Amino acid sequence: MVSKLIDQDDRFLGILDRLTTKAIDDYYNPYKLFEWPDSLPENMWWMSPELTTTHGTDAAARLTEEQLYALSRYESINFYSLNVHGIRELLIEVTKRIHTSGFETPSEFFHHFIGEENEHMWFFAEFCLRYGKKIYRQPSGAAVEIPRSNVESLLVFTRILIFEELVDHFNSRMALDDRLHETIRAINRIHHQDESRHIAFGRELVSALFEDVKRTSSAEELQDIAAYIKRYMSYSFESLYNPQVYRDAGVENPLDLRRELLASATRTEFEKSVFRKTSKFLEKTGLIR
Repeated sequence: MVSKLIDQDDRFLGILDRLTTKAIDDYYNPYKLFEWPDSLPENMWWMSPELTTTHGTDAAARLTEEQLYALSRYESINFYSLNVHGIRELLIEVTKRIHTSGFETPSEFFHHFIGEENEHMWFFAEFCLRYGKKIYRQPSGAAVEIPRSNVESLLVFTRILIFEELVDHFNSRMALDDRLHETIRAINRIHHQDESRHIAFGRELVSALFEDVKRTSSAEELQDIAAYIKRYMSYSFESLYNPQVYRDAGVENPLDLRRELLASATRTEFEKSVFRKTSKFLEKTGLIR
């Protein structure tokens, strides 16, 4: 069980204690922290251009500067919408486990985790509704369903970690990008601050869960786990390529554009860069090869 593994690991216990203390010391009230201007300028980047799905592609060369700005605007709304959906999922899964058998030891940290993620969901939704007038729907196929089995918790927390690391790749860059409006930089900066703790915890927990799973799993079962994780990583990354975004930005044939972008060599390199640290961790742990 998870708590038994953690209780036998002085290093993990020390990390858990430090992260819990840091969560208390860094606490802020998001409802008072942010200043929300009535509107944001449209003729500027709303997302770092290097993080947009068209960057470096033939498609980008065909678009005007105005269209590229519009794409960055709607891609940012899509990105924050994905955060809303991802956070909702992780809140459900973590809440199901808090103060249950086997999760006694991390439950105190779970309280901080749940509180912070709820507040993250609020400010991402607030941004979407204020400046995009919508929250994009969750992509179909959310799809890579979590099988109900003895490895369910491992897959749940691995999914959470993958989601958080993908998001943090964007947050950490946009927080420092002075081409972006300060409101955009601020929400990325504060989210990166909290996610750094969540990722540190998630890596320790996933490692412990996998050590437990390995003891009772066959080679074939471990291969199935690896295949599932790789499918989920691909699904998460491809969620950034939303045809409704391209349609809202005024691009003709948005589905064709999505297919073109997903098939491009640039997309392959983009995905590798987004998941560079994540893949390295998962390979080192042995979850994927």
